[in-house]
Amino acid sequence: MTIFPLPAFQDNYIWILRDNDTSQIWAVDPGDAKVVLQYCQKNNQTLAGIIITHHHKDHTGGVAELKDSFKCPVYGPAHLTHLITQPLKEDDQVTIFNRQFRVLETPGHTLDHLCYFSNQPEPILFSGDTLFRGGCGRIMEGTATQMLAAMNKIAELPDDTLIYCTHEYTLANYRFALSLEPQNESLLEANLTCQTLRQQDQETLPSNLALEKKTNPFLRSQIESVKSQAAQQLSETIADLPSDAFGQVRRAKDSFS
Repeated sequence: MTIFPLPAFQDNYIWILRDNDTSQIWAVDPGDAKVVLQYCQKNNQTLAGIIITHHHKDHTGGVAELKDSFKCPVYGPAHLTHLITQPLKEDDQVTIFNRQFRVLETPGHTLDHLCYFSNQPEPILFSGDTLFRGGCGRIMEGTATQMLAAMNKIAELPDDTLIYCTHEYTLANYRFALSLEPQNESLLEANLTCQTLRQQDQETLPSNLALEKKTNPFLRSQIESVKSQAAQQLSETIADLPSDAFGQVRRAKDSFS
């Protein structure tokens, strides 16, 4: 199986999983049907299935047309009854080309957010808008407590897990991360690497969990220096509770320019 992105809108990626032995593909969060249809027509491919991480239109806007065109199954949050054929919950399994993906419920960005994790042959995670390279999604429907729980759940996965998120936000995320940890050598190196990739019009993804633990402030909100800098940017005292400290880091990012 090969995984690659189709760019959509300004900064979205529609991840495509292609079976190397057939002419079939699956799509993750196809917000734009045209992008997927054009790929299939150009490469003589058939869409065999869709998985959805959450309900936002830039992740679901193309689903209805693609489902109608290919008569394929659609897996995703249970309440999306107008789009999905297979409702999912925590620990459900989705089989894509003989590879098993386990569903992780990760509310925070939205209340319905799901991630998809597969451990074989190498660990990969489709993280949607929960975990980005160097960042996390805005808390739009959930709470800081929920988003921290999602971060902790992802942090328990193997360190070599490849992280496939759905937006090219990396350089902006790193600018904020560096405002909290300007001397973080792993972060400085990652930022330079990604600047070069973007200059060459290449995506900065996937990342990997080990790198995120070293560089992503939303997986590091328990570190005193990170908490202190976030509180300072907000002109607040340092929060005591882990969820409050995480919330400070998220609010600092929201107000960062």
